[in-house]
Amino acid sequence: MALEEKREKRPPVTPMMIEEEAALRNGSRGLPPGPWADAAGPRPRTTERHIAVHKRLVLGFAVSILALLAVTMIAVLLSVRFEECGAAADGPPRAGGNGSLSGAARQPPGAGQPPGRPEEEARGGEAAEEEEEEEEEEWERRRELPPWARPRLPRHLRPLHYNLMLSAFMENFTFSGEVNVQLEVRNASRYIVLHAHRMHIEAVRVAEDKLAGGVRVARTFFYPQTQVFVVVLNRSLEVQRSYNLKIIYNALIENELLGFFRSSYVLHGERR
Repeated sequence: MALEEKREKRPPVTPMMIEEEAALRNGSRGLPPGPWADAAGPRPRTTERHIAVHKRLVLGFAVSILALLAVTMIAVLLSVRFEECGAAADGPPRAGGNGSLSGAARQPPGAGQPPGRPEEEARGGEAAEEEEEEEEEEWERRRELPPWARPRLPRHLRPLHYNLMLSAFMENFTFSGEVNVQLEVRNASRYIVLHAHRMHIEAVRVAEDKLAGGVRVARTFFYPQTQVFVVVLNRSLEVQRSYNLKIIYNALIENELLGFFRSSYVLHGERR
């Protein structure tokens, strides 16, 4: 009887109690289902953290782009500076720019003069370099191109007559030559500029006449950029006078359409 009385005193289970217990299990804070329960239920995570991460990524990408642009600009400036230095270094060539039979050998200053001791040649080369540097500075002060760097030959000299002698050697396809050019001086200058390319100059002499004697040659050099040969004299040539320029040289008989070149043909199966 006692057990029966206790069971009779327990409150009956209602549907509302079942709903509240289910709500507690589902995490809805014990609220009955409805609009208030939906509002108070668990919400999805916000995107604030994702927005912050995206902002950091965009900022890092922008910084990397700016750094890449800065590095590119520095590289361009350095390359331009390097090209300017290379152009300055490739200005008027150093003494002894003559090509050998293959166009590679160099002729020392004072071509055609008796060779001296190595110490004297070294001192002469240093003196020639100092003179060239002074000449470069002088042309820079004038804001002019030197005669050998211009696209056309200077007009201070006028050739009146050429006397050319050539000796061809078919065994090794080389030749030697001697040219005498009679020059008329229109404007005083100590430079004689001639077209020449891939030759080896053996001797250079400049003379006014047999009585007056020769004009000393300070140095000679090739300037490959304009394919000219430059003779630098110790003094300027006088205006309205004629001089004789003598050059002795040798070179290859080229196998291409350049200068003194060779060609061949086939006759009856034989190459001639």
